[in-house]
Amino acid sequence: MTTVDQVQFRYANPFTLEWVISQSDLDDYQHVNNVAYLAVCEKLAWQHSESLGLGMDTYQEMNRGMVIVRHEIDYVNSAYLGDTLQCATWICESDQKMRIAREFQFIRPSDGKEVLRAKTFFVCVELSSGKIKRLPALFRDTYGNVLVNQD
Repeated sequence: MTTVDQVQFRYANPFTLEWVISQSDLDDYQHVNNVAYLAVCEKLAWQHSESLGLGMDTYQEMNRGMVIVRHEIDYVNSAYLGDTLQCATWICESDQKMRIAREFQFIRPSDGKEVLRAKTFFVCVELSSGKIKRLPALFRDTYGNVLVNQD
């Protein structure tokens, strides 16, 4: 585990963002809606990739992109209006051919409770056709260089 701003994360060197829960994030039960969590996972993944130099411009130039093929989400504790969550992501798997996976962990610093943990699986596709393709060397190297050590 690693600590970032007093939050205990599962792995070292997370890419993080802070999320303050607003009314629009809530469902009829008055806790965060599952779709809101998914939207933040997507935002976090994009920001992380962009920070690595793999934004949409690069994807389009290379005619390659990483698309989601599966989500696994565990809703561990509820979050409510006004809560602040520290949201983290890591690249946790790469077959160095066509697939990568990233993990997410959201923690509420006010009580140290884990709110969400998730894993998303991606496959590389040719943007112009949607066909699965091998990871370009830039993708292999960039995502491979930040692959977490899960020991």
